[in-house]
Amino acid sequence: HWTLLSVSLLNCLLSTACSVGLALAVALTVHSRGTHLVRGCNSSALPLDARSAIATNDCPFNTTRIYDTALALWFPSLLLAAAEAVLSGRCCLVALVFQGIGPCAHSYGKEQV
Repeated sequence: HWTLLSVSLLNCLLSTACSVGLALAVALTVHSRGTHLVRGCNSSALPLDARSAIATNDCPFNTTRIYDTALALWFPSLLLAAAEAVLSGRCCLVALVFQGIGPCAHSYGKEQV
């Protein structure tokens, strides 16, 4: 029971940190219109909006689709990380109930578990 509690609590904290980090990345990317995604490219030919950026020789990758691709990958990852945090939190509550701690702990007897 203690192992379930510690692993689920650790997973809940890590998933929550992942969700916060992804939400921050999405917010910064949308706010800057993708300019932070192509900041490593030292080209004066790159416009301020990464959506209309062109591929240049100064950039090691094609910058035309990086804004849309990053957001298309980050939104599902954010939802899955948030769902994992919620499920890990529920596992943590179940582990607390098994230990006899929490609001529902007294209604369950050891013979019921």
